Amino acid sequence: MKIVVCVKQVPDTAAKVVVEDGQVTWGDAPLVINPWDEYAVETALLQEEAHGGEVTAISVGGEDAKEALKHALAMGCSNAILVSDPSLKNADSLVTSQVLAAAIQKLGDVDVVFFGKQAIDGDVGVTAAQTARILGWPSLTLVSAISELDPGTRTISVERSVEEGRQVVSGELPAVVSVVKDIGEPRYPSFMGIRKASRAEIPLWNLAELEVEVSGPVVEWPELSNPPKQEVVTEIISGASSQEIAETLAEKIIEEKVL
Repeated sequence: MKIVVCVKQVPDTAAKVVVEDGQVTWGDAPLVINPWDEYAVETALLQEEAHGGEVTAISVGGEDAKEALKHALAMGCSNAILVSDPSLKNADSLVTSQVLAAAIQKLGDVDVVFFGKQAIDGDVGVTAAQTARILGWPSLTLVSAISELDPGTRTISVERSVEEGRQVVSGELPAVVSVVKDIGEPRYPSFMGIRKASRAEIPLWNLAELEVEVSGPVVEWPELSNPPKQEVVTEIISGASSQEIAETLAEKIIEEKVL
């Protein structure tokens, strides 16, 4: 099987993201692979182990996005490709999906593409579905389990996590699948995997090589600012009895117009 997993480089979840001089910054916090994408990498590797073939990790971004790809390689991916172009600096999810679709088509004969549920920086969660739409492939989102994937019959059956419970969905390959954390705990990169990934030469593709013209970003941020600070004051109510405490609490709730 020919499997692709799409990953993204994002700020560490512990980073404090603020706006300075109209620009978003996270200080000296490191950039890491999007945590949701680790689940996608794990799922891709499990399918490779079950059916054979190889897994290629693809990312769209700047030079620093290579670190996310190296993490995927350290986990066990066979190949990695970075798509980078100056015109993609302010790309939204639609532009990103156009580029990813072009890269997948350039690879050719891809059977299945895996995404994480969403990226923790943008949080839009629609790139997988948009990529599937451009490719004209089935889109299986919020997948918590792969019940069956049969390269012979070119079919896939999955369980989706929805608010009402679990939903069983089937489709034909090739397909695009986005996964949630219930799919399985990601493996830790091995020592040998980390060493191999550190020496890996990651090919860089630009838009000219992909022979694709992307539309301009539909979503733009003309102005950025920090949210207003909220002052939180904590008061511990005491009294001679529980009734006195309750009465005092009720008075304060009425005074603050909560009720």
